[in-house]
Amino acid sequence: MKNIRNFCIIAHIDHGKSTLADRLLEYTNTVTQRELQSQTLDDMDLEKERGITIKSHAIQMDYEYKGEKYILNLIDTPGHVDFSYEVSRSIAACEGALLIVDAAQSIQAQTISNLYLALENDLTIIPILNKIDLPSANPEEVTDEIMNLIGCEYEDVLRVSGKTGEGVHNLLEQIVERIPAPVGNPDGPLQALIFDSVYNPFRGIEAYFKVVNGSITKNEKIKFFATGKEYGADEVGTLKLKQVPKKTIHCGDVGYLVSGIKDAREVKVGDTITSFEKPADAPIDGFEEVKPMVFAGIYPIDSEDFEELRFSLEKLRLNDASLVFEPESSAALGFGFRCGFLGMLHMEIVQERLDREFNMNVITTVPNVSYFGYTKKEPEVPILINNPSEMMDPSTMDRVEEPFIKASIITKSDFVGAVMTLCIEKRGEIVNQSYLTSERVELIFNMPLAEVVFDFYDRLKSISKGYASFDYHPIGFRASKLVKMDILINGDMVDALSSLIHDSNAYYIGKRMCEKLRELIPRQQFDIAVQAALGTKVIARETIKALRKDVTAKCYGGDISRKRKLLEKQKEGKKKMKQIGRVEVPQSAFMAVLKLND
Repeated sequence: MKNIRNFCIIAHIDHGKSTLADRLLEYTNTVTQRELQSQTLDDMDLEKERGITIKSHAIQMDYEYKGEKYILNLIDTPGHVDFSYEVSRSIAACEGALLIVDAAQSIQAQTISNLYLALENDLTIIPILNKIDLPSANPEEVTDEIMNLIGCEYEDVLRVSGKTGEGVHNLLEQIVERIPAPVGNPDGPLQALIFDSVYNPFRGIEAYFKVVNGSITKNEKIKFFATGKEYGADEVGTLKLKQVPKKTIHCGDVGYLVSGIKDAREVKVGDTITSFEKPADAPIDGFEEVKPMVFAGIYPIDSEDFEELRFSLEKLRLNDASLVFEPESSAALGFGFRCGFLGMLHMEIVQERLDREFNMNVITTVPNVSYFGYTKKEPEVPILINNPSEMMDPSTMDRVEEPFIKASIITKSDFVGAVMTLCIEKRGEIVNQSYLTSERVELIFNMPLAEVVFDFYDRLKSISKGYASFDYHPIGFRASKLVKMDILINGDMVDALSSLIHDSNAYYIGKRMCEKLRELIPRQQFDIAVQAALGTKVIARETIKALRKDVTAKCYGGDISRKRKLLEKQKEGKKKMKQIGRVEVPQSAFMAVLKLND
């Protein structure tokens, strides 16, 4: 146990941490030169395409230092704000963390957020200055920032380059020297914390765990605390680039378990595995329950695929514990699921994974956040509103409260004006402004979450030329003047396009949505009215003109009454068609609200 080191990587999305992880694998001979590739640990096509880490990836490395052999368990964590839950789970299974800061870009808001998470869990932090080989690197200034942030000494900050490999051997030595060995009782009853799981179509559910006390042996009978279910440990092993079966996983080590579990609901991330014959008295404190920030409906394009979509979401939740869903139905789209996500990128990734990994063609409704509504009859009893269709009647409503967040934005001083304008436009209130250095400013705003979840992050990156970083934390609910805006197509309300918005934005958003829908909905043989309405009051309208067939083309002269008769007949036909015709709304229309500022 004294020769085990468990650590994770904390970094912003573009700090080259994947390159540094590749170097660690190469220098410990965990992977061969043939197996080594860019982003070796990122095994999803999506991760390689976007250049980001979506899932935490655990891998074991063997390292020899001063004649002794050590086991290094590395967990590569995501850096985007939408995947912070992945980071929290990785931190729970580690004793140390590598804080990677880009020598050219300095500290980012999300890096600070994850650092505080690691400090709360009493992890040993090793600060690392990466990309020191870049011409634009500013190592001295960034080192001062790191020293101010975590209170370390100048020599504690390691300087490495993932690209050239400079300083990586020193980093491996420092991991052994600085990160403490896991603390646990090797002879006590088995307690293993599940920090991740994946679905294998041939072997069932594979759980990834860290043994906190005791040890787990192949074919041993085990029990899960959360469900009380008992299984046999058919296979246990360690996580290299490929799984390596072992006879026993000892105290302090990280491994995987295959026990033939087929039902996704029986394995919960944060649960404790214990021995059936000598069970532990209590489970390990797991992770706090995930709190979704953005909600959207996911519906199968073919209603017969509803059950298949349920199975796909359950399997996906195994690998993504921050996904929350429950069944719901819509008049326009039939049966589907109301899903909770940690942010817009998370929602986009889930939709993409459903398509790629499970071949599920789905429609995603307009995303929104949860609100609390209060009635005049019971003004102190909150009613949770997850969906605009659940909004109470305005005549019985006392008030509506929306979630607010504390947003932290770190940017260059050149962009302060543009960033403040954007935040105020999004109904933000400035709380604090502080200069971290002469060039870098931290802005703290209190903002409504609903204004942030759509296009805020993209616009922030655009106005700051990519130099702004963003992080946020919920700070509770506040009363706001919110209204429910409905979209009517050809007189019929499309409940999937309804949204709750602030009264001050209603006219602008309604007008823009109607304009977008006019572009996106295909033309029919009759005129289509697209309207935005607040209750019974229509606030915006656009008309999609009919496709007209030239019915008089066959008339080569003769009396005008012949042409008039054909046009009248066409007019009657279009009138009848308008009454019975149905308008199909394409998937792009449901996401139109996200692109209102394009």
